Amino acid sequence: MPAPAPAPPRGRVGEVFRAFLKLGVSSFGGPAAHLGYFREEFVVRRRWIGEAQYAELVALCQFLPGPASSQAGFALGLLRGGPLGALAAWAAFTLPSAALLVLFAAGALAIDGPLGQGALLGLQAVAVAVVAHAVVGMARTLTPDLRRALIALVSAGLALLLPGSLGQIAAIAAGAAAGALWCRPGPGEQSAEPLAVAVSRRAALVALTLFVLLLIGLPLLVRLTSSAWLGAADAFTRAGALVFGGGHVVLPLLQAEPAIAGSVSHEQLLAGYAAAQAVPGPLFTVAAAYGFEMAPGSAALAAALLALIAVFLPGMLLLIAALPFWNRLRRVPSARAALAGASAAVVGILAAALYSPVITSGITGSATLVIALVCILALRVLRIPAWAVVLGGAALGMIAVLTDIGIGWG
Repeated sequence: MPAPAPAPPRGRVGEVFRAFLKLGVSSFGGPAAHLGYFREEFVVRRRWIGEAQYAELVALCQFLPGPASSQAGFALGLLRGGPLGALAAWAAFTLPSAALLVLFAAGALAIDGPLGQGALLGLQAVAVAVVAHAVVGMARTLTPDLRRALIALVSAGLALLLPGSLGQIAAIAAGAAAGALWCRPGPGEQSAEPLAVAVSRRAALVALTLFVLLLIGLPLLVRLTSSAWLGAADAFTRAGALVFGGGHVVLPLLQAEPAIAGSVSHEQLLAGYAAAQAVPGPLFTVAAAYGFEMAPGSAALAAALLALIAVFLPGMLLLIAALPFWNRLRRVPSARAALAGASAAVVGILAAALYSPVITSGITGSATLVIALVCILALRVLRIPAWAVVLGGAALGMIAVLTDIGIGWG
């Protein structure tokens, strides 16, 4: 059934922080899974936002550089609790995984042994269930007719044929173009409510100016001062500003930065990225581990925090700059039709992500297939909360590894 209409915002920052902290410690599986967790928590359960509004927000975040799921979370916090709510959402969703990755970089945390391997096995299967649940639910609302179903299908094909950010951007652009032609609203058809975000045009222009100043000013300051701290901030800021398509794309950009590659070995880069796959929250938090390894002794924690803020900041500034103009744009009938097509394209993009990388990496044997099916049943039929499904999937994965049942296909 379509999600009910959203409840009015109440501006409670503590509520935003608690909601995102729960997701920050339980949202495993990468960007596509995070968007599924967000939908379950904020569209279906808490009703902070409607289905169509959420799809439009996801489309905007997919189209902008930066970490799409974190940008969506930031916008949801902004919608619910204003600027402080946005900061609370970002901190609560980001800091748990950043802390775990810093512990990993410091050698205080290891992810091994049968229990750890089993938990990871189960959590990968849970991600399959969460994304599948989101795709089915969004498809019912956002592809109600043949035209929009075809847009979603073509978008899924584009996302699969052109892996990475190029396919996602092409899919949204093609969906918007098709929507402008085919999805014009009828005389009595209602469009989604605008996003009630507390961002003025002046704040948007300030954010855009800061974004440009960071990209231009930091390299100049590095040349003038030769500061290692400014060099690190410049490297992580540039990587965060150039990423399209989510956290999986950030690793090669970080590797290409001399300031990072000169201080973090190739083995440390790969180990940190592997650890980021095993913790909840956004993949961009791997920057905290790299920042920690770039600074000696007592300065390591400060360097980790600097790297974490620098890699996220550009994407958040661009989102702030886009939001008020996005609401103005969507009032135009042709723009609303384009947004309907873009929203259908989001369904296709998530469906493509469900196949690759979620299913291809998450279903590795009969055990993970059974765990995924059980978790889908728990989410869709039994209506069990996502956090409880995460715990149950991890427990089933441990049992599978300890009993050596169905681990592989052989």
